[in-house]
Amino acid sequence: MPTFIILIVLALMAFIFYRIKVWRIQEPYKKLWTSSKAHIAMGAFLFFFGLNRILFRPSKISIIVCAIFMLYGAFIIYSGIKAFRHYLPLAVKEAEDNYRETANNGQ
Repeated sequence: MPTFIILIVLALMAFIFYRIKVWRIQEPYKKLWTSSKAHIAMGAFLFFFGLNRILFRPSKISIIVCAIFMLYGAFIIYSGIKAFRHYLPLAVKEAEDNYRETANNGQ
């Protein structure tokens, strides 16, 4: 049981970390890429929370509610991973372009 609690807390901390990081980023693709990491962390939080509640007190209603949490968390993780894979090359290209601009301005 403590394992799931640790995973829940770590997922929540990662979500808060990435959500705050999104506010500080100026580049649009890097912002979307970081936001997708926050979505993955939120999905993990929901999934582990539902799994912990099912294992802690299994009753009919809690199993139904927690199964919904777990399915929704899995969907958020899946869509976050798809967005992460989509925005990663765009964020890399954006960073390379920004590096070239600063290198050219310095000369």
